Amino acid sequence: MEKVSFIKINPADSVVVCLRDHKKGEVISLDGKTITILEDTPAGHKIIIHDTPKGKDIIKYGYPIGHAREDLKAGQWVNENNLKTNLSGTLSYEYKPVKEELSIKNENLTFMGYKRKNGEVGVRNEVWIVPTVGCVNGIAEKLSELLQKETSLSGIDAVHAWHHNYGCSQLSDDHENTRKVLRDIVLHPNAGAVLVVSLGCENNQPDEFEKLLGDYDKERIKFMITQNVVGDEVEEGMKILRSLYQIAKEDKRVECPLSELRVGLKCGGSDGFSGITANPLVGEFSDFLVAQGGTSILTEVPEMFGAETILMNRCRTVELFDQTVKMVNDFKEYFLSHGEPVGENPSPGNKKGGISTLEDKALGCTQKCGRAPVSGVLAYGDRLKVKGLNLLSAPGNDLVAATALASSGCQIVLFTTGRGTPFGTFIPTMKISTNTGLFQKKPNWIDFNAGELVDGTDMKTLLEKFVKKIIKVASGEKTCNEKNGYREISIFKNGVTL
Repeated sequence: MEKVSFIKINPADSVVVCLRDHKKGEVISLDGKTITILEDTPAGHKIIIHDTPKGKDIIKYGYPIGHAREDLKAGQWVNENNLKTNLSGTLSYEYKPVKEELSIKNENLTFMGYKRKNGEVGVRNEVWIVPTVGCVNGIAEKLSELLQKETSLSGIDAVHAWHHNYGCSQLSDDHENTRKVLRDIVLHPNAGAVLVVSLGCENNQPDEFEKLLGDYDKERIKFMITQNVVGDEVEEGMKILRSLYQIAKEDKRVECPLSELRVGLKCGGSDGFSGITANPLVGEFSDFLVAQGGTSILTEVPEMFGAETILMNRCRTVELFDQTVKMVNDFKEYFLSHGEPVGENPSPGNKKGGISTLEDKALGCTQKCGRAPVSGVLAYGDRLKVKGLNLLSAPGNDLVAATALASSGCQIVLFTTGRGTPFGTFIPTMKISTNTGLFQKKPNWIDFNAGELVDGTDMKTLLEKFVKKIIKVASGEKTCNEKNGYREISIFKNGVTL
């Protein structure tokens, strides 16, 4: 029996998505009628299933993904050349709450994590060096290298210096965003111990930054101001790090309920399969985790444009709805203030993979958060306050968004991709491929293959496998980005640099 070669995602759709390359002249059968393919169409791309006049909306996922730039014939390849976004500027929204009961039982699953003094749980036990300003990046990196060599990582998972370019010559929101993200890193439960390294004369003054930490664990978080050190700051830093290492290496994993797990939801290098395989799989996991009392966070606000009302109407309260509206419209104003169109988003890789407009991208992207109600909305740099599904204000850029998710308190980022990417942020960044070809091509990048969903595996079976994999990662199994040593941070910048 021949494998299905296309999929109609929603009964209302006016396009089907090719599951393999289709050649001009091929005939497909759909809803009791036959359609002749009018041009070669790659896998992941869309074919219109009935004649459509210029200006009429094209429907995918049950929603418009733009309108036809020209008259289209049934069987024609739909792409960025003949499909135009409907998006423009900011909008007014009306709260129309949609409540869906999810019948997912609590399975009382656990993972092996590190219980911290403040009650938070880490999935890694690492020693971190955090510069308050980019001027001391070199010192931080040298300290990291020396401690790794000296300890051979015995008793801990890793040592890292989180270098960045900021902490000085910044104004207003940029300055505060840098301070908040660095605070979040210092307080993150995946760190068993932290050395904060300052220069001394920077805008991000160490004494004021220390106040930002609140009532922190002074045994595990130490400061060094290099301009105040007499003599060799590396030698002084190593003295502090040795004492921190002695504390951290005594930490042991203990059994923790899955309700303590917090995952970030991210996609990058998306393709036409993203909204069919990997994103729906992550959405099923998000709903499952929320049902266990855990937490998931969706970000990439510009990639919500065109699907934002779906999220807004899932807000538990009108206050959360108002916060979501503000988050979306603030980001649209950010685009417009720089003279950039709101809908000009899909990257060359997205388009090559089958995503033609921002609505097309957004409707696939937002599937990562499943169907659970929205319980919290976070500003950039905020730390988690409530469990359940949260929305976080951050851009779509992979490293900036992944850093923001980690900064909010997530212990793991689930990252779906159809084109592939090797990067990772300062927490495990687990890559989920949308197609089997990518999984086979880049086994050193990809941790899990959601492409099995179009190869014959059903969602329930694959979700069970996915849950087990995530529990293994939370319990210490390294992701590909960790094995490769691909780990870094990136802080959002909008304003003037002095």
